[in-house]
Amino acid sequence: MKVFVYDEFNPEDAAMMQALYSRSAASVVEHVEKVKQSGSGKFMEKFYVGYGHASIADCGSTTIFIEGVSMLVAKAVQDWPLYSGQETSSRYIDMSRQAIVDPVGTLLSRTILDSWMAFYAGNQVVVQEHLRVKYPKRADEDEGVYSQAIKARTFDILRGFLPAGVTTQLSWHTNLRQAYDKLALLHHWPLPEVQTVADGIHNLLRTRYGHSFSHKLDEEQEKYRQLFGEKHTYFLEKKYPGDFRATTDIRYSDILKYRQLITTRPARTNLPHFLTEYGLCTFNFLLDFGSFRDIHRHRNGVCRMPLLTTRFGFNDWYLKQLPDNLRIKAQKLIEEQKEAIAKLEAKSSKLEAQYYIAMGYNVSCRVSYGLPATVYVTELRSGKMVHPTLRRVAHQMDKFLRRKFPLLKLHSDLDPDDWDVRRGKQDIREKNNL
Repeated sequence: MKVFVYDEFNPEDAAMMQALYSRSAASVVEHVEKVKQSGSGKFMEKFYVGYGHASIADCGSTTIFIEGVSMLVAKAVQDWPLYSGQETSSRYIDMSRQAIVDPVGTLLSRTILDSWMAFYAGNQVVVQEHLRVKYPKRADEDEGVYSQAIKARTFDILRGFLPAGVTTQLSWHTNLRQAYDKLALLHHWPLPEVQTVADGIHNLLRTRYGHSFSHKLDEEQEKYRQLFGEKHTYFLEKKYPGDFRATTDIRYSDILKYRQLITTRPARTNLPHFLTEYGLCTFNFLLDFGSFRDIHRHRNGVCRMPLLTTRFGFNDWYLKQLPDNLRIKAQKLIEEQKEAIAKLEAKSSKLEAQYYIAMGYNVSCRVSYGLPATVYVTELRSGKMVHPTLRRVAHQMDKFLRRKFPLLKLHSDLDPDDWDVRRGKQDIREKNNL
């Protein structure tokens, strides 16, 4: 047996080296020499683009860094089952100095954005002081960790007042094939900002990896993608009472055949993937757009992209966390902003109006997972480190699973207390020199 690791090659070279296995029984050591002699360009042009061997491009990966785009663009890029990457966290970072995308560009639109940001930036100290009274530091808690936890909780609360037009930054780690396929859809996303970003990424990748991004556009495919983009990008539906509904087509008798697997599973261990074949669990619920961004990170299933509107109201949790006098100001602000957004929408569109709506507003969510993914999401999002509005949804998912599948062992954190000072330790810092 021989094992080699070659990380020094660019994505197209790495893809070529792997592809040669399909046409040669020679060692990769020889393939490396062929890469050096011929270069990846001619190979990719001949076998990948010319003959449609798209799987070759699965073998070369790259990382794209995207900065200065709205939260709406970030969600568009991440709306992909194979997305891998990271994004600026509004739960840990002060967003008050971030630029804001203002596509309408009127006095009214600017006033709406400035009003949200003034409330967000101007009340951080007030909220921190309120939280220190509500969650006093214990004698055994480190002051630094406690202060960081208070600061993080402050952002948990005030991020509900951030407009979706506030800018963020994200990374996208992807193979070349998936990059092309996703960009083909982003070109037809109904927000101009998304289309502009997609064009910029595509042009950059075409410059770097021309043989992987030189496809000729098919007119019929483009028409189909345009239809999908215009008609079915956003989800806006609520056909159930209350704020939560769960259904499943999984038959309990089917999974009982695997009684030992479902009753003895240890914590932090996934159910076997093959159980996915027995059906889906589908959950419809209202959740603020800020927390939707977290559940959207689970891609082993279907998570519809909601249209951000004021239709389903502002999530009560954010208001309940404020001191009484500030809560009254917040409620007044929300009513004034709702009226202003309605006037703005009348002159622009529901799509553009999203930029001016705060992330504390509820959106209509629909997610569908197989049983292993359902259990994973339920348990992971039930923990105290999760934003409380999403944690509440996870607890409802847990309740549904226990009712439908009584013998299914679950390891959810159902403690009603959602304060945990350990939030102050969730950071990335430079190590001190020893």
